Amino acid sequence: MIYLKKFKLLNEEEEYTIAFYKKNIHNNLYPLKIFAEKKFENIEFESITIFYGGNGSGKTTILNIISECINASKRNIDKKGEIFSQYVEMCRPNCELIHKSDCKSMKYISSDDVFDYLLDLKAINSNVNRRKDDLVHEYYEYKNTPSEKYYSSLDQYEDLKNKVDSNRMTVSKYVRTRLKNNNILQESNGETALGFWQNEIEDNALYIIDEPENSLSAENQLKLKTFIEESARFYNCQFIIATHSPFLLALKEAKIYDLDINPVKTRKWTELSNVKVYNNFFKEHSNEFE
Repeated sequence: MIYLKKFKLLNEEEEYTIAFYKKNIHNNLYPLKIFAEKKFENIEFESITIFYGGNGSGKTTILNIISECINASKRNIDKKGEIFSQYVEMCRPNCELIHKSDCKSMKYISSDDVFDYLLDLKAINSNVNRRKDDLVHEYYEYKNTPSEKYYSSLDQYEDLKNKVDSNRMTVSKYVRTRLKNNNILQESNGETALGFWQNEIEDNALYIIDEPENSLSAENQLKLKTFIEESARFYNCQFIIATHSPFLLALKEAKIYDLDINPVKTRKWTELSNVKVYNNFFKEHSNEFE
């Protein structure tokens, strides 16, 4: 499914209009002179569109511009300055959205959002570990206390129940039955990050994603690749992704804009310099795999 069909970045003349009126009061002209100098102006999207490039190529910038233009929801709101805001406003009339009534949501997800999620879980995990210690101590305290102590009052019903459980359960089962979210927190960072994407991506939605490969092993990147392909094909999702992961660049039927060349143009994933580096490296070491 395609919800965002076309988008037009500013050309050199339009950028000059912004710079001319702001040059006396602004030293930072971001995001000017990133795309116009590469003759990158008109963008046409597919169900999966990828912006590829190295550091400083502008792939994250273009995601931010697009997400601001379509008012995509964000976890973290950061102000990028007056010039950036004016750039976005000048782009809005040239942003073509279709099938709006079918699109349930439009989301921008950055790699920082995944890191924040992992940090939140790590904090929860620390609390869980402390809770585990408390429950182990509680288990042995109940187990070693005579049952008669809890017979004197109805107010001690919970204590008596815990005493009975401590007598009939192992310490591990006692802890697990009182710690319902224990299992998910045993996953690795990579597995948890993959779970983030599986929980975050829903049907009938547009996703703008910055470097989703972060925190994922090669194996999990391939799982994410399959998940994105299926979400686009079967569940009416559109993806606009910035990445240099060879696994995600190989997404089936993805349209790839190479921001490392001037002028910017679309290329096959096998033509990209980053992918060629991987290919040459493994060719050089092919005999070591035999």
